[in-house]
Amino acid sequence: MKRILVLCAAVVISVVFAADSDACTGISLRAIDGSRVVARTVEWAATPMQCGYVVAPRGHAHQSYTPTGENGLKYKSVYGYVGIYTEYEPFVVEGINEAGLSAGLFFFPQYGEYAPYDAADNDKTLCDMQFVSWVLSQFSTIDQVKDAIKGIDLVTLNHKIGAVHWRIAQPDGRMVVLEVVAGVPHFYENTLGVLTNAPGFPWHMTNLNNYINLEPGSAPDNDIAPGIVLKPLGHGSGMLGLPGDFTAPSRFVRATFFQTTAPSWATGFETVVQAFHILNNFDIPVGSQHPKAEIPKNLPSATQFTAATDQTAMKFYYRTAWNSNIRCIDLMAIDFHKVKYQSHPLDQVQEQPVEMVKIK
Repeated sequence: MKRILVLCAAVVISVVFAADSDACTGISLRAIDGSRVVARTVEWAATPMQCGYVVAPRGHAHQSYTPTGENGLKYKSVYGYVGIYTEYEPFVVEGINEAGLSAGLFFFPQYGEYAPYDAADNDKTLCDMQFVSWVLSQFSTIDQVKDAIKGIDLVTLNHKIGAVHWRIAQPDGRMVVLEVVAGVPHFYENTLGVLTNAPGFPWHMTNLNNYINLEPGSAPDNDIAPGIVLKPLGHGSGMLGLPGDFTAPSRFVRATFFQTTAPSWATGFETVVQAFHILNNFDIPVGSQHPKAEIPKNLPSATQFTAATDQTAMKFYYRTAWNSNIRCIDLMAIDFHKVKYQSHPLDQVQEQPVEMVKIK
């Protein structure tokens, strides 16, 4: 039975991570009061996903899947956490634990590669799709993760899926990106706080140099010849050249521009709202990624959910393609010693609520 579950999980992931659906975008912001906020989108353009959130208490028992069954690494939660899963409960892709450590999974096709799976090492084998849960349940700092990863083998359930990479953020503002290339884990300090998908993180940082001319506001008038003065055709002309497509390199540049030009807000909550507004720019219309004859039904947006985490106030916010109202889970209101493990759909009903305005 466990072998069947693993195969089903692999099929689910194969559908989820279709070639045209790898468009997650992450940013980070700091409020004037010192609050730290990390936020991201999650895209799958192939089919509507049945996503949900889990609440995992301290002491919750985990076991990783491997390509041969539910027979991988065993561990119990040291920290309670809240996270969002995609279709399959063990596969948490974004979350925060009670120590304030945040972790998120981002697709990393063509450039990441894990070491070959060895069934003899099942007791230390961890499925890449369960890495976020492992981090959130075990650790409070990035350095602890960096030390512990030396003792595990990261694997995929299906090599056709492609690899993923991860963003890990502490509540003090430190953030790293983890990428496994040719079987070797690489941690990169991410002082910028932006992450998308492939190519690798160092490449994206180098690519930003191609956009050194971008600036907020309008470009100045340009007197190019006697009697000929070029003037901006509206506000925002300093952004001319900002790439507008949905490829990972272009989204990385856009996210960097919008994040670094955003005003600082007084509180964490105001900063969370700012993060959602920034990520509105990465809400991908589903029709833009498909020929008209292949557009999936009942999927209003390829951006199936957007999440923002206030690591200081310990609040986890999200909205979905079906309901753009922002919802919040307050970790401070959860007793992770007593709470039972539970999961719930992100949307009880996949339908956008509308507040009617009464005219008197």
